Amino acid sequence: MSSIQASIAASEFVEDPSSDATTRGSLTIVRPTYPYSAPSFLEIMSLTLVGSLLFAGTILLFSRYGLAVESFGDSSAYESVASAIQRWTFNGLQIKQFWGYPYAVAAVAIVARVSIQTSLLLVSWISCFVTIALAYRLWGGWIAGFFAILNFAWMQRSFLGGSEPLAVALIFGAFLAVRQKHYLSAALLAALSTIVRPLGIFCLVGIGIDLLCRRQYKKLPLSVLIGAIVGALSVLPLIAHFGSAFATVRSYQDGSTALFGYPLYAIIKGTILYPAPLTNLLLSFGWIVLVLAGLLRMIKNSDFHSYAKEHPVEILFALPYTLFVFCYNYPVFARSNFPRFIIPALPIVFVALATWLPLKRRVIWALGVVMPTLAALSALGIRHLMR
Repeated sequence: MSSIQASIAASEFVEDPSSDATTRGSLTIVRPTYPYSAPSFLEIMSLTLVGSLLFAGTILLFSRYGLAVESFGDSSAYESVASAIQRWTFNGLQIKQFWGYPYAVAAVAIVARVSIQTSLLLVSWISCFVTIALAYRLWGGWIAGFFAILNFAWMQRSFLGGSEPLAVALIFGAFLAVRQKHYLSAALLAALSTIVRPLGIFCLVGIGIDLLCRRQYKKLPLSVLIGAIVGALSVLPLIAHFGSAFATVRSYQDGSTALFGYPLYAIIKGTILYPAPLTNLLLSFGWIVLVLAGLLRMIKNSDFHSYAKEHPVEILFALPYTLFVFCYNYPVFARSNFPRFIIPALPIVFVALATWLPLKRRVIWALGVVMPTLAALSALGIRHLMR
């Protein structure tokens, strides 16, 4: 048994102490076993809940929550799109964000009879908790815990509004469906993720390649059909109201710069051209170095190769996805937004770095208190608060 397979295994699901896997119906869960017993599902969800409350409490200490949502990231833009979808009136709407998240926000607002902003927060908060629950099912307590509390961008998008929680919930749901051999459900979830964040396409492609390798020739065309139907339905409103199926894609391009280029080029160029505070540089380059270290471990570690053979769809998604993040070609965003862009691939990076993680409860709970507070202060702007 490999050390990674032996390191993701143990405590919370293994019913037979001599086994490294647990079978639940058609689902076989193979996880790293760590030298310390992993946190339970209840503990991980409690960690996430405490983090969300600390984040929200810190925001409320310095600002009205609604004002913080409006001024953060793309939240106000998503609200505009969701309001237009709710009324089905698009006159004067500026196209930029992909519409999967606004569709969900508009739907919840209509069904729950709440405001667009309340719905925006509900979708992102619920998606956050669903994602962490799925991460626990897929990779166990330690990786789910570190995923929940290490990344500022993840917490900010989860608790102030952003498309990442919904997109990642769909991608992780597809991973779990693949492990359960429910390939058509996996294809549907992966296809839906692409209309929230387009690089979710790598999950759909990974499912297709896996079906091909397994000679599942009947399910492969059905999976392709599911992806095509979801894609077609998503672009019909764009064609009808804006005259192009690629209206959102084109909004991300300035006409003079390719969306993707050489690995690390835009990251280095942006660091030189756009000065940033030292703390911001340390944060973004810390994640860049961590992900590069994870990639090296994936290449060199034969134990990770065993994990990859067990779960090829996860690797077929994570590797090209990570490469495209490193190749993102807009210098103004490539470095500063790297921690946000890399979120969906982080659990695979953590699996590769499993033996390096500080697997102690006091560490994860200390981080669970400190990191959400710092993430909230970062969202508000620490220098602004100091002034």
